[in-house]
This record gives sequence, C-alpha cells and structure tokens, in this order.
Amino acid sequence: MSKLDDNERWKSKMLLTEHVEGYEQRQQSHENKIITTEERTMIRDYILLPYMEKMVQKSLADIEYSTNILKRLYLMAGQKILDQIVNDLYRLRRELKRRNIKLLTEEQSEMVIYHRYYCRGYEEQFGMTRDIMRAEISVQLTKYISGLTAQLKEYSKEKK
Repeated sequence: MSKLDDNERWKSKMLLTEHVEGYEQRQQSHENKIITTEERTMIRDYILLPYMEKMVQKSLADIEYSTNILKRLYLMAGQKILDQIVNDLYRLRRELKRRNIKLLTEEQSEMVIYHRYYCRGYEEQFGMTRDIMRAEISVQLTKYISGLTAQLKEYSKEKK
C-alpha cells in the first residue's frame, strides 16, 4: 500500500488510464505473491503428514508382533488410515507444486522447528514448536480415525 492509496486528492487528479491500469496490475501482482491462509494450512499439513505416516507405520509394526486377538482388525484399520495419509500427502504435494510453493530445509532453533519455503518467488519461514506439532498430529489422526469409524458405521447399516 502506498501513501497515495488513502489520499483523496489522488483520486481527483486526472490520470492516463494506462497509468492507473499499470498501478493496479502492480498491486495485484504483489498480492498474488503473498501466501494465503489456506496455503499456510497446506504447508502445515505437508510438514506434519510424513511424521504421521511414520507414527502409523511404527504402530502397525508394533501390532504385527503382538499377540492380540484383534490384531488383524487393528492392522486393517491402521493400513486404511496409512493409505489415506499417503494419498493426502500426494495430493498436497501436487497442489503445492501447482501453486508454485516449494518447501526446502528444516532447521531447529531451541524449541521451534523452522521450514524454509519459496512461495511464488518470495522466501519465507514457517515455524512450529514440538508441542504444537504433537497437538496438530493428534487432531488430524483423530479426524482420520473418526472418518474410518463413520465408514464402518455406514457399511454396517448397509449390511442390515
């Protein structure tokens, strides 16, 4: 935003339309390079999904070696959740690439993990504490589990 945007005298001056259009295009092109809230959420999910994938894989490996009676059920449910996580990660990767957003390195500074990313030519950082990461992973895993539960309920209604 420039000094002239809020100046009423600026609006009353006679300008060539090319100058006005050029000014508006520069403003729009600058706004297009700024990352949106939706894109920040996508970056957050893209960062968290690999952690979630590892956690579910480890849990599946632990269940595989257990002697639990319902081991087969747990493995099938865990595998379904793992498939959903992998699909979401793939979908996010494609969408970020389409929007010209590229994640780079991970750096840790005290309790915060920073990820550098390029968004349409601008370099920025995205940081999360470990506590926030744990909380977000917990919320997202709960969503996956509740989605699977809803599918099972729907399936059992169809069978009746």
